[in-house]
Amino acid sequence: MSDLVKPWEKIGSKSLGNFRIFSVRSDLKISPRTGKEHDFYVIETVNWVNVLPLTSDNKLVVIEQYRHGSNTVELEIPGGMMDLEDTSPLQAGLRELREETGYEGTEAEIIGQVYANPAIMTNICYTVLVRNCELKHSPELDHGEDVATRLIELDEIPNLVRQNKIGHALVVAALYHLELWKQKALPAPHS
Repeated sequence: MSDLVKPWEKIGSKSLGNFRIFSVRSDLKISPRTGKEHDFYVIETVNWVNVLPLTSDNKLVVIEQYRHGSNTVELEIPGGMMDLEDTSPLQAGLRELREETGYEGTEAEIIGQVYANPAIMTNICYTVLVRNCELKHSPELDHGEDVATRLIELDEIPNLVRQNKIGHALVVAALYHLELWKQKALPAPHS
């Protein structure tokens, strides 16, 4: 990273509202370049998880879910907010997988993390890979979720993204983490 861009000093902050799943605050900061004060709005929310559930035959468990912000049905991977009782992103990912799909797996690991939107948000979105997933029970959806579960082949992913059938930015980031994990997990090609 460059030494040219420096952090801005926060000289004040005030809460503007709490909206159940996030809160908004206003931070007053000083530009290190100009010395002038600027007001910034920040959305505070808990960390999130996205889950990449792979079956033993390497199919990806995905969900279709209506999204109110875009007013569309999106093809996504299971995921959601980390609850207060979740002790780690792994635990949250396994819980979200079980609740949204009824699937459970035997091996789980964090393979990536991104800031959801560092310009205005405080949280991190973790990517959790869960292998050897099997359908164990019915989904346990909350009253605000309508979800349908599907299995897709891994080689379908690039076309689904290209055709905007998978259009959720954080899901696309998680799928990129999966690609990086696959490249690391596979032996290097022989020359």
